[in-house]
Amino acid sequence: MRAVWLGVAHAVGAVFRGIGQGAKNLDPAHRKDGVALLLLAIALIVAAGTWADLKGPVGDLVEILVTGAFGRLDLLVPILLAVIAVRFIRHPEKPEANGRIVIGLSALVIGVLGQVHIACGSPARGDGMQAIRDAGGLIGWSMATPLSYAMGDMLAVPLLVLLTVFGLLVVTATPVNAIPQRLRLLGVRLGILRDPAGDEFGFDEDDERYEEQWREALPARPRGRRAPAPEAYDPDSAEEEALTRRRGRPRRSAVPQPDMDRRRDAVDVAAAAAAALDGAVLHGMPPSPIVADLTQGVRVGDQEATTPTPVPSARPQQEKLKQDRPEQDKPEQPKPRPGVRDLTKSPPAEPRDLPPRAEQLQLSGDITYSLPPLDLLERGGPGKSRSAANDLIVESLTTVFTEFKVDASVTGFTRGPTVTRYEVELGPAVKVERITALTKNIAYAVASPDVRIISPIPGKSAVGIEIPNTDREMVNLGDVLRLAESAEDDDPMLVAFGKDVEGGYVMHSLAKMPHMLVAGATGSGKSSCINCLITSVMMRATPEDVRMILVDPKRVELTAYEGIPHLITPIITNPKRAAEALQWVVREMDLRYDDLAAYGYRHIDDFNRAVREGKVKPPEGSERELQPYPYLLVIVDELADLMMVAPRDVEDAIVRITQLARAAGIHLVLATQRPSVDVVTGLIKANVPSRLAFATSSLADSRVILDQPGAEKLIGKGDGLFLPMGANKPTRMQGAFVTEEEIAGVVRHCKDQMTPVFRDDVVVGTKQKKEIDEDIGDDLDLLCQAAELVVSTQFGSTSMLQRKLRVGFAKAGRLMDLMESRNIVGPSEGSKARDVLVKPDELDGVLALIRGESEE
Repeated sequence: MRAVWLGVAHAVGAVFRGIGQGAKNLDPAHRKDGVALLLLAIALIVAAGTWADLKGPVGDLVEILVTGAFGRLDLLVPILLAVIAVRFIRHPEKPEANGRIVIGLSALVIGVLGQVHIACGSPARGDGMQAIRDAGGLIGWSMATPLSYAMGDMLAVPLLVLLTVFGLLVVTATPVNAIPQRLRLLGVRLGILRDPAGDEFGFDEDDERYEEQWREALPARPRGRRAPAPEAYDPDSAEEEALTRRRGRPRRSAVPQPDMDRRRDAVDVAAAAAAALDGAVLHGMPPSPIVADLTQGVRVGDQEATTPTPVPSARPQQEKLKQDRPEQDKPEQPKPRPGVRDLTKSPPAEPRDLPPRAEQLQLSGDITYSLPPLDLLERGGPGKSRSAANDLIVESLTTVFTEFKVDASVTGFTRGPTVTRYEVELGPAVKVERITALTKNIAYAVASPDVRIISPIPGKSAVGIEIPNTDREMVNLGDVLRLAESAEDDDPMLVAFGKDVEGGYVMHSLAKMPHMLVAGATGSGKSSCINCLITSVMMRATPEDVRMILVDPKRVELTAYEGIPHLITPIITNPKRAAEALQWVVREMDLRYDDLAAYGYRHIDDFNRAVREGKVKPPEGSERELQPYPYLLVIVDELADLMMVAPRDVEDAIVRITQLARAAGIHLVLATQRPSVDVVTGLIKANVPSRLAFATSSLADSRVILDQPGAEKLIGKGDGLFLPMGANKPTRMQGAFVTEEEIAGVVRHCKDQMTPVFRDDVVVGTKQKKEIDEDIGDDLDLLCQAAELVVSTQFGSTSMLQRKLRVGFAKAGRLMDLMESRNIVGPSEGSKARDVLVKPDELDGVLALIRGESEE
């Protein structure tokens, strides 16, 4: 009987726990709709009990609870419940506003019921419960009786009236100073007053200010998003703490918001329009369509904002405000850190205090950017924790250990989406090599050639045997990003990689990696990983946070991201232009380090924070306007093509970026499907600490990527080994997957928000090419013949040019130097022939480059 009773109890408990877990995993939107529909159902029941005199136990319960609590006003209770339910349904995205409505209605009901109770003669408990029900109910009695007893009805009634007025103001979101304006607007709507032309009451601004005051009055959360301001800047711990400080800045808006207390006038509108037009002319882009109607609501995605668009003032207006401001109202200049010069007070006669800067990466300040919603990404099903196939494999492993007389047993397993890792514990005096020597026998027993043994499992005294699942599961990118959203992690560089063997989601910040190499054979999941990486950045970062340079020599892999506002240059498909872009990244890194050195900061996050807080300012007389630097993410989809065209330039740029660019906020992601030593050189490997290896075709390729074997035993289609910086052993995971429809939806949302602002100095312009072409002089035809001869024969020799073209040694050497400057041949290596860097099928482009024509 005891066993039966415990069995029934466990079964019932499991059922209820399953229901609770299912409700916890329910979509938040469905939970909010469920609360609203529950309120509507309660409103219907209360209406039937108070309006229609419902009979039965439910009617008696309504009479006891509702009529007893609200008295004569019980007829209004269903209306109040219905109003709150409709509010929940229409505005589920404003929990603060919903709470304000509930609190305001509570104050309004308490004040009215108290007045009703006093107006009905203030019946006491001795008069009976029916007398209290005929007055203000228990709520009115509990509110009015203490006030009447303490100070009399003459003073209790005004206090209850004030409470009622307070509730009415809270419900309508009306500040006290805006009551005349609201009454005037009500008169205009009723036709009593005339609406003056061009008069703006500024009610939307009052609503926003009221909401801001309401949020500030709420108690602080234990896990707040705003980090406390540091007392002083510590250069020793700046780099370690910088990557965790971005959580304190709100990221939903890509532009700094101006003061909402001041109404926007015609000067602001004209200044914003002029600034946007100047930026459009400067970058060769059409003006933003939002400038055409700045006084109306701005359409963001599919919703129209109700508040006026905050527009930053132009520079002349800022100078005018500085002149008009009294001296005592000016902000106090921050004190410089000991040992660092006060750059804000340096005289303009010393320009070396501020490094020269042509232009910072920045956004046009005429729109508000909102991040794409997570609803654009699909949800995946719940993962399995056990299946019948796992039990069969456990039996097979036990049989192998028994047949070969190995004292070992399977103590458990953890199932992942692609593989399952079985934990094997050894008996006393049993060597680990006994298990590793049975690899082929285990593969034969489980009928799978892709068996990988981990000896031991990190953190456990057990040997792990990873065996692929016969029923693989899909890992959706949306599920990984929803976990990061629920954890309230605001790092814009946090990207979703996939799911590990233990069933946990793998997420990592590119800012902490700080550079990564992704490699694998064709069809192993490399392109899907790059898509997930770019989509994660677009879902979590605004163009103010992260800007990107995409290099796609294949021309078809990254075309879906053309035109997103995060790009600073169109997607680069020419390998030569890619080498020039990497050189530009090096120059950008040097300029950022000039600013860090000039102002005394060691990480770009500290510099950005100081700029936002107004702690650093350009010297007097300088026309430069300091703005925060965004992260710069460079993604090269196929490194092998770049290394074939310009190996020396590409390798030098990559090595310099990976060595120095971490503190400057520049991060590099290199992807290749040919992980050989001539593509992933030793210098590149030494400076790219994070690696992600998908299935490779050989053991040598696995050693090139991870410096250890393992990738050759992966089963492909997203199965990979992730080795971040600082990890001792790689983690096996199943890469996340994002469909083309999801990518198109996210890209469409981002492109509707903002048009890209490209930099025209990323690739070399025509001016530099003309200067190079002047070196040719009258030898254009001879140089074309020499280039055609060298490229067609793939043999770069000065003596050959002498014989074939019938020129002297000096002329042949000059032709060879001209071809070297155009990356046709490599540098001189003594008496050996020079390397030819151009293939015969690229001859037409080389000749067009020499003649000064377009390569395309």
